[in-house]
Amino acid sequence: MSNLSTRLLRIPEIQGKKEKGEQIVMLTAYSSWMARLLDETGAIDMLLVGDSLGMVELGFDTTIPVTLEDMIRHTRAVRNGAPRAFVVADLPFMSYQPSKAEALRSAGRLMQEGGASAVKLEGGAALRKTVRRLVDAGIPVMGHLGLLPQSLHQQGGYRQQAKEPEEQEELLRDAAALEQAGAFSIVLECIPADLAVRVSRQCRIPVIGIGAGAACDGQVLVTNDILGLTGGRTPSFARRYADLGESIRAAVQSFSGDVRAGKFPPSGEEGNA
Repeated sequence: MSNLSTRLLRIPEIQGKKEKGEQIVMLTAYSSWMARLLDETGAIDMLLVGDSLGMVELGFDTTIPVTLEDMIRHTRAVRNGAPRAFVVADLPFMSYQPSKAEALRSAGRLMQEGGASAVKLEGGAALRKTVRRLVDAGIPVMGHLGLLPQSLHQQGGYRQQAKEPEEQEELLRDAAALEQAGAFSIVLECIPADLAVRVSRQCRIPVIGIGAGAACDGQVLVTNDILGLTGGRTPSFARRYADLGESIRAAVQSFSGDVRAGKFPPSGEEGNA
């Protein structure tokens, strides 16, 4: 186990990585055991409790049904598994859009009850006052631009965003607005790589990409995707580094075969009763 897994990374250090040209690494976690395993590697800068848990863990088709209570419960699980990790938690759909006051209450609960180190929200210039309100209250905020899963229906599905010149200029303005409002970092999802280059160069804060090319200041992926635990739903921009899904299926088949053949438990093995 690396000693890095016991060291708390803070926002100035995260931002300092951009200044030094060091890539930032972020992966999702939704459970205590996965958070512990990821943290023990000492290889991850930030853990993201994404509202993607709706699709990955809860079986929904989108992130929209995910509630604040869901996010608090899973964030607390991740915090329990990785007590010293920098944990970013998504503010779910309609937990911050209605008003700045609602956003403050929701973000406050994610930090106080869930143990989050920071919160992430989707949207640009329209939310700059909300971001500023949270930051002024001492709540670190990560922005999210490009493909916005909570606005899936409005954006026309899971597809690349900001392909037209006007859309690209608007995204650049959104990034500037988030930075000026006090966001400490921005996630760019599913946008053209050349646009991600422009955003990364424009912003003094770190820009984390997911399906946005290699020029960002860091990368984030859904852990289940890189481990082969999402079946045929792995996004084209993700890379599979293991096939744990197949390993799990094989292990279950072996266990089942041993039980049915009378090989488990071994003959003569005493129980714990």
